[in-house]
Amino acid sequence: MRLDKKGLEDKGQWEKAGYQLPQFDRETVIAATREQPFWIHFGAGNIFRAFQANIVQKLLNAGVLDRGLVVAEGFDYEIIEKMNRPHDDYSILVTLKADGSIEKTVVGSVAESCILDSGNDVEYERLKEIFRKDSLQMVSFTITEKGYSLVNGAGDILPAAAADFAEGPGRPVSYMGKIASLLYTRYLDGEKPIAMVSMDNCSHNGDRLYEAIHQFAEKWTENGKAEEGFLAYIGSREKVSFPWTMIDKITPRPDASVEEYLKKDGIAQLEPVITSRNTYVAPFVNAEECEYLVIEDTFPNGRPALEQGGVMFTDRETVEKVEKMKVCTCLNPLHTALAVYGCLLGYVKISDEMKDEQLKRLIEIIGYDEGLPVVVNPGILDPKAFIDTVLNVRIPNPFMPDTPQRIATDTSQKLAIRFGETIKAYRDSEHLSTADLKMIPLVFAGWLRYLMAVDDSGNTFELSPDPLLDAVCPYVADFSLGNVRDAESRLKPILENDKIFGVNLYDVGMAELVCGYFEELAAGPGAVRAVLKKYAV
Repeated sequence: MRLDKKGLEDKGQWEKAGYQLPQFDRETVIAATREQPFWIHFGAGNIFRAFQANIVQKLLNAGVLDRGLVVAEGFDYEIIEKMNRPHDDYSILVTLKADGSIEKTVVGSVAESCILDSGNDVEYERLKEIFRKDSLQMVSFTITEKGYSLVNGAGDILPAAAADFAEGPGRPVSYMGKIASLLYTRYLDGEKPIAMVSMDNCSHNGDRLYEAIHQFAEKWTENGKAEEGFLAYIGSREKVSFPWTMIDKITPRPDASVEEYLKKDGIAQLEPVITSRNTYVAPFVNAEECEYLVIEDTFPNGRPALEQGGVMFTDRETVEKVEKMKVCTCLNPLHTALAVYGCLLGYVKISDEMKDEQLKRLIEIIGYDEGLPVVVNPGILDPKAFIDTVLNVRIPNPFMPDTPQRIATDTSQKLAIRFGETIKAYRDSEHLSTADLKMIPLVFAGWLRYLMAVDDSGNTFELSPDPLLDAVCPYVADFSLGNVRDAESRLKPILENDKIFGVNLYDVGMAELVCGYFEELAAGPGAVRAVLKKYAV
């Protein structure tokens, strides 16, 4: 069994092995898509193949859509060259369910794959041709938050962006410069309307995309490299919209155990490829069953009926409420709590932590007791039901190979939004008090204890990457288990840092509690477990 057009001609053997196959005439769909593309997606990675491509597959199967997707890759061209095209744009989606069952789907909704390379005349001209099409309604992105940035860590314009500002839209080299150039092609062809839809997991993602594209339009019109009307085109929501979205689906890198599982079905050439840009890709993607995609419903050229595939369309205010619900209360804070304490207790799988009575109770209190009282219900998703799914289906899923060590990455950058917003809501409430918060301070204390890089058994471990490690670790460098004298005076610069916690912990009356917890957590080997048994009840 081979994953390509020829290998899928024998549908019987695939179906016998338990695979769900495309239920549409793929050649007809490919031809129609090439002539009248309606959706092009940039970012050919795992989330796209597990989520957006599968949504379109379901709608093609149901007869709701008659055209598929075009996918383009602008960061790592080898994904297209070594994975998409050798497999005729087919992929396998392995859905790993919490009940232990596995669902296998051959996804064939991708009708064409392109490379975003302005130095390749054939590839770039095809993208320009797509952007000229009247039928094109949506351009979407999963390129990570970094993909929209035009500056480095110091705030200086990246050399590629600076060069593109000067040279104009002819052959830009930066990612956003190429996208702006393609939009300029659409502008020149009659100022045709389009929705530019970031689906990356960052707050106000549509604004980030808009700001990047707008900078190019502004620079190019200022220096005469583009017609003046281009800037107005980008700034007109009636012509070009930049909706906000919230996306949520766990799609870890292709797992070796899943590869072995598929090999037993007799599928050949499943080996992953590690590209020269260190991207890890395979002909299959493994993912959880839960998925959420909420999109601000502003599409100047109309849109496909993706709501029939589970996408939720709403207004901008509701998208923000959903995003805050997820990031500030119902998912991300729980993950961070498990990450910090998982590292301290020696866990290597998040799902295993949910078998730990104290850890499970810790995040239940954070979610239900401390978080829910200040959540603004977005209406389209029920916050309690969301947490129920997180705690009972998503995090306990033993098939999701996620680790506390990975999630502990950049914790200093996450605490302010994941916990600080809840603290502010308590502070500003007429009915609630920050004194009611007990487990959120325990997470802060756990993070300070984590910075000692010594687990609860007294063994050293490696801290996950974090841009503030060099700044914060010196404050705990002289501490050891059983010896944390003068903890508060030494930790004070961290505790009063509102950039880390979102608030000055002294101002909200929380610093003393955090220090008290920290001293207990560092009392000696086994102290972390003792503290959890004492308080997470």
